[in-house]
Amino acid sequence: MTTTKSCMIKPAWTPATIALMVLGFMVFWPLGLAMLAYILWGDRFEAMFRDARDQWRGSPLKGAFDQMSNSAGYARTGNAAFDDYRERELKRLEEERAKLDTMRAEFDDFLRELRRARDQEEFDRFMANRGRSAGGSDASTL
Repeated sequence: MTTTKSCMIKPAWTPATIALMVLGFMVFWPLGLAMLAYILWGDRFEAMFRDARDQWRGSPLKGAFDQMSNSAGYARTGNAAFDDYRERELKRLEEERAKLDTMRAEFDDFLRELRRARDQEEFDRFMANRGRSAGGSDASTL
């Protein structure tokens, strides 16, 4: 049983594809270039994607990525003592990181409060100076 995929725009030199290519070049030249590539090589894209997927499945890198993506984030070495030690150390480091993140948040709050206090002090000083200058000008007009 074969399945066929239908595209609204076939990779061929039709009035629609030519119009889209010209419009793509007018709007943003990489779009026009992409449309030109689709017109020229669009019928080969599916085969290229299939070949690339097959190459990735046979790649030694895929195996390495699969080993790294286990639940702990690291592959087991086979030495139980070392694996246990590594897990304890990683847990300890995660706890230290959480403490540092908490301290950073507290420090950011402290700095924000200092800025707010400094801004309030400057505002109060401005209002006091404004009140003096406004009071002095009213007295001179009387």
